[in-house]
Amino acid sequence: MRRMMSAERATRMMARSQVLLAYCFAVLTVLTPAGVWAAESNEVTIERGVPVKMRDGVTLRADICRPKTEGKFPVLLTRTPYDKDGAADFCLRAATRGYVVIAQDVRGRYASEGDWYPFKYESQDGYDTVEWAAGLPYSDGKVGMFGGSYVGATQYLAAIAQPPHLAGICPSDTASNYHDGWTYQGGAFEQWFNESWTTGLAENTIRRRLELVDDVVRWTQTLPLLSYPVFETPSAAGLAPYFTDWLAHSNYDDYWKQWSIEDHYAQIQVPVFSMGAWYDIFLGGTLRNYARLKNEAGTEAARRGQRLMIYVGGHAGGTAVGKIGAVDFGDKLPFDVDAVTLRWYDTLLKGIVNGLDQEKPVRIFVMGKNDWREETDWPLERAQATRYYLRSTKPANGLAGGGTLSTAAPAEEKPDHYVYDPNDAVPTIGGPLCCQPLPTGVGPQDQRPAEARGDVLVFSSPAFTQNTEVTGPISLDLYVSSSAVDTDFTGKVVDVWPNGFAQNLTEGILRLRYRNSPEKPELGNPGEIYHISVDLWATSNVFLPGHKLRLEVSSSNFPRFDRNLNTGEDQARGTHMIKATNVIYHDKSWPSALVLPIVP
Repeated sequence: MRRMMSAERATRMMARSQVLLAYCFAVLTVLTPAGVWAAESNEVTIERGVPVKMRDGVTLRADICRPKTEGKFPVLLTRTPYDKDGAADFCLRAATRGYVVIAQDVRGRYASEGDWYPFKYESQDGYDTVEWAAGLPYSDGKVGMFGGSYVGATQYLAAIAQPPHLAGICPSDTASNYHDGWTYQGGAFEQWFNESWTTGLAENTIRRRLELVDDVVRWTQTLPLLSYPVFETPSAAGLAPYFTDWLAHSNYDDYWKQWSIEDHYAQIQVPVFSMGAWYDIFLGGTLRNYARLKNEAGTEAARRGQRLMIYVGGHAGGTAVGKIGAVDFGDKLPFDVDAVTLRWYDTLLKGIVNGLDQEKPVRIFVMGKNDWREETDWPLERAQATRYYLRSTKPANGLAGGGTLSTAAPAEEKPDHYVYDPNDAVPTIGGPLCCQPLPTGVGPQDQRPAEARGDVLVFSSPAFTQNTEVTGPISLDLYVSSSAVDTDFTGKVVDVWPNGFAQNLTEGILRLRYRNSPEKPELGNPGEIYHISVDLWATSNVFLPGHKLRLEVSSSNFPRFDRNLNTGEDQARGTHMIKATNVIYHDKSWPSALVLPIVP
């Protein structure tokens, strides 16, 4: 039985966990107030640091929170690299409701043994932990998993291993592929995420190394006494070998395919409740997981058991607030994510009839209108792919330019061009970011500072006269050329308010060398026209009367993505950069267009 922790210790734990949770955005694990671990007052039994031996002998440690009554109960399991202490509140809430809740530190993190390497051990360790949990004397043999971000990855990778007692997973804000949509996007390196996430992860690795060299006796004979070193600083060598491996595998090769979720959908045989968010850095993967699992999961029950919920924020904000970034989405947006999770598991694991079976499988928050809506599927079948052609009567460079968007196809028009200088890249302003905030904020922010630049082409529609809804996947169909052998092309969809505020909705990037394949890069020929498609992921937004649709086209979004140096050399080692003159064609022969899903 765990004794009630002191207020001081609880406060320290709270402060540490708040930093960790803000960093990792595991949205299903919320911090507890001081003294919440008092098992007696909650009729809950707590076991801390329970050892679980993996198949290779490495011991992982978990906390178990369970009802303080006789009987067998379903298990809810979370496996995290962000410190299992962060799951305290959900553990108690679920345990008082008749669940055994297990929070485990993954291999090489916090209380668990072994070496940390993202994704590498999650299938085998997930399998072993699920089966161990199912065999506990107070378990009824049914195990569900929960958690967000990397904690979503631990669920999918466990599900792919097919542990017999896994009954369902509830991943939020997580990816479908750890190459495209996690480490890279469109071939560009997700620099801000990769560097900030790795830095955060390295803190615990450094701390673990310090514990290994904490030997005061070795310094007692050191003279002069002024030279007492206090502690030996651990070497940074090998601190994050995965980061260099990510850079070494810029193509989609076997390194990535071994743990790609979307390459193993047929191995997933359990229902999945996917949660994601507009402005989330892993939104594309969340939507792809749902759309493909309903057709490709390994069993009929799994295919029919898919559910999807999309809110606003994710890694760019929380679930308990209406304001994300610079935009207030109203008091309808906040929701209790723990309650939503438990309601689903009440049905799946306990067979409780709570009305969930009468609801449609998809629930999305529609921005602009700022309200929730249920749908029978995703993408929406009734959405009509509509081409908004890029047009200009004068150069479209910046807000003062002449770029427009029109559903009328162009005839003969001059192309637009700009000079992309990697040494003066277009700055990231808001958008899907993790894991530390930029000075320009996260989520929806005013894009006018970027749109004022000459290396950003701006195409705007006339103001809408009635509500116009865009809900679904968006793509940018471009005809381009460059003076360089390699460069990037970026696209950003913007909702322009009557007061001029330019709210970013969704964005994307494509590295030209990956225009045909993420596996086999091909450098371009300077001056040759290429037909490319930039995936702008998806959104759900109603453009209100007086608002305008805007598209930004450029070649950088830094530091969210690494700068293309335009030389064609290895991006990881390149230091030499050159300017590129990039051209966007939009005429009868090369009708570049933004393709939007318009909902009638």
